[in-house]
Amino acid sequence: MKRKYYTIMVFPDMIGKPRKIILSKFLVQTFTTLFSFFIVCFIVASIVFTHRYIEMSKDAVDVELLRKEASVQKAQIEKFTRRLKDFEVQMVRLERFDKKLRIITSLEDSENSFHKAWGVGGADKEISNGFYSPSKDFDNNVIKGLYEDLRHFKLQAELQEISFQELDDFFKDQTSLLSATPSIWPTKGWVTSRFGYRKSPFTGLREMHKGMDIATRINSPVTSPADGVVIRTGMDYGFGNVLVIDHGYGIVTRYGHNSKNLIKVGDRIKRGQLIALVGNTGRSTGSHLHYEVIVNGVQVDPLRYIMDNNLDYY
Repeated sequence: MKRKYYTIMVFPDMIGKPRKIILSKFLVQTFTTLFSFFIVCFIVASIVFTHRYIEMSKDAVDVELLRKEASVQKAQIEKFTRRLKDFEVQMVRLERFDKKLRIITSLEDSENSFHKAWGVGGADKEISNGFYSPSKDFDNNVIKGLYEDLRHFKLQAELQEISFQELDDFFKDQTSLLSATPSIWPTKGWVTSRFGYRKSPFTGLREMHKGMDIATRINSPVTSPADGVVIRTGMDYGFGNVLVIDHGYGIVTRYGHNSKNLIKVGDRIKRGQLIALVGNTGRSTGSHLHYEVIVNGVQVDPLRYIMDNNLDYY
């Protein structure tokens, strides 16, 4: 079979002798095919590498963003750790204050009194030294440590709340008890007869005086020495126009010989409130107030409860 060739004429210049190059058609086709293949491969490779370069550029940007985020997270963790440490210090102070209050109030052995361990793990050593590694294991350890600290604080705060609630109830009860304690004078005057045995002004015999007589002008004001509720008003053979107030906690006060009672049964009374006027009613030798303090049904010396117990004029 006769081969086919391509003839290429080359003219070096206008007057030069032309040269003839004869190429095999197969060789030209093979070369063309190979050249086209290499061109296509080059184009494909260029596209692939360009795409890869773009992706790597994006990855580099993402990595830079991750580094910045890691730096921000490091600062946040350090800040949060410092806050945890500050909170720990405050909780230790509260624990000491709690212990001091329990000693003062004799609640140290209460069931809500407990030993607290405030030590916590805190930030990882590498954070404290200024180094930060955004590795997954490191992040997990830091987060786990902070989570344990928060869980520990939450538990201790709940226990501290219970402890303070008990103290709060105690102080509220003490405040109520203090409000119910007859600690001020019911009227101003002179004490003419104290609590205890005395010579009866009527019979001249020795008798037990179960209250305190305060001599003063008639219709002088009588004030309640503590908070309470009026449980009795009215006439009595011995005490005359009498008034009785229940202060709670087993404490009752009685006021005798009044000229007038200014409150009625069921009224709630505050310390210092005007309740009656001094009189000379009942079995009495002159204008005065007979004042009794009764604790759990037994008359006691009122001076034991009055804070300012100067027996001169008051």
